[in-house]
Amino acid sequence: MGMNEECGEECAVRFGVVPAIWILQAVYFTVCLINDAAGDHSPNPPNPPLIRRIKDYMFAAFAFPIAMFVGVTFWSIMAIDRELVLPKKLDAYFPFWLNHIMHTNIVIFILLEMFLSCRKYPTKKKGLAGLTIFMATYLSWTFVIYYNTNLWVYPVMNVMDWPSRIFFLLAMLAFCLILYLVGDFINNKRWGHNYSKLSPKNSVKNSNGKSTKKIN
Repeated sequence: MGMNEECGEECAVRFGVVPAIWILQAVYFTVCLINDAAGDHSPNPPNPPLIRRIKDYMFAAFAFPIAMFVGVTFWSIMAIDRELVLPKKLDAYFPFWLNHIMHTNIVIFILLEMFLSCRKYPTKKKGLAGLTIFMATYLSWTFVIYYNTNLWVYPVMNVMDWPSRIFFLLAMLAFCLILYLVGDFINNKRWGHNYSKLSPKNSVKNSNGKSTKKIN
């Protein structure tokens, strides 16, 4: 279906940058498929292959926090005033069912992935660094779009002055980083027992040179 003048440049701007987030989800689940076919999906592989390490990092740093970020922020603003995120005039090009596929399903599937598939989170330094770089690049791109088109990707920014816009974007970045920590916490509660390691103080070496738990 082509875009007519009613939608015009606003649709082109919005759908020219927003899909990057859903492309990321598609890439992540493609990596999951490759790992299931040719990698290792056991709870705690001693020497995980590269594809498994990529899968685990992508989930922690990108897939989970960004999917949750999109779902929570979109539906929160939608509940306040839909014109701030998805103007009614776009319904002809973005129907109700497609809206839920893009803003609801990603949350459902990423939560299922969290609780049904084991992974090892990276260190907080590495995970937060990757997420910060991605979000900073994505949010900066919204300014590039505005500079070239004089249109904001997110209509909510039309009702803000410049200090409010800067604060809003920084708040979104901070919220996304908090979601990373939430994901790390949930993953540790759900799967942490698979990665618990013996403390040197509580282990001894047997005749084969392997560490076993010391029994007091």
